[in-house]
Amino acid sequence: MKKYIIASLMALLAAGMGTAGAQTQTEHKGLLWSSLHGLDYEFKAGVNIGGTSPMPLPKEIRSLDSYRPGLAISLEGNATKWLDERKKWGIALGIRLDTKSMNTEATVKNYGMEIFNDAGGRTAGLWTGGVKTKVKMSLLSIPLLAKYQINNRWQVSAGPYFSYLMDGDFNGNVYEGHLRTPDATGNSVNFSGESIASYDFSNELRSFQWGLQVGGTWKAYKHLNVHADLTWGLSDIFQDDFNTISFAMYPIYLNLGFGYDF
Repeated sequence: MKKYIIASLMALLAAGMGTAGAQTQTEHKGLLWSSLHGLDYEFKAGVNIGGTSPMPLPKEIRSLDSYRPGLAISLEGNATKWLDERKKWGIALGIRLDTKSMNTEATVKNYGMEIFNDAGGRTAGLWTGGVKTKVKMSLLSIPLLAKYQINNRWQVSAGPYFSYLMDGDFNGNVYEGHLRTPDATGNSVNFSGESIASYDFSNELRSFQWGLQVGGTWKAYKHLNVHADLTWGLSDIFQDDFNTISFAMYPIYLNLGFGYDF
């Protein structure tokens, strides 16, 4: 009986090794086919550092008093189709899960604002004083990039990206100042000391965004890359009919991380 059990286990092990070997051969054949057809695949992971800001800074923002980036991670898979045998020029298409986050404090004057009042409603007007803002967006992005390989170590890329907002927050509070409603000559509501009022424009965020991306990649080892990519939003993060904030705001982030070539 023991001999039978041992023989059965050895047979199962041999079958498993044979299956694993067949799978490995299949994977190698797939990678070889991709290589012969000028296709490369990469998985990337990194962090986004930057912020969401009007460009240039409007006169309403008198000073930026503090800035703190939030935890913003990105994960991406992409495929590159090389257009020549030397792999100098190529086109890359990817799909990326992005988080973009920041916390700021600023001093403003006549800044469009809509705050929650004591009765649970909203009061809109022009705010002068301090503003704390928290921005966090989770996005599904598709970059479409042209690539140029300078040498065996360095390559650069540039092109548009398109994003869908899966979840977003744009909120904060105002402090040490006054709100004039409905305009700069209207009645004033003052806040001082520990008195604050909150606001939330999360529901006004635009679902679809787009912008430009430029970057560079350095091959550290055979399969391991180090990359830096700058994404610059060209669409206002707010919907077209949102006019409480009178200027457009754009997400501008630098992504730093690593990639693995298959």
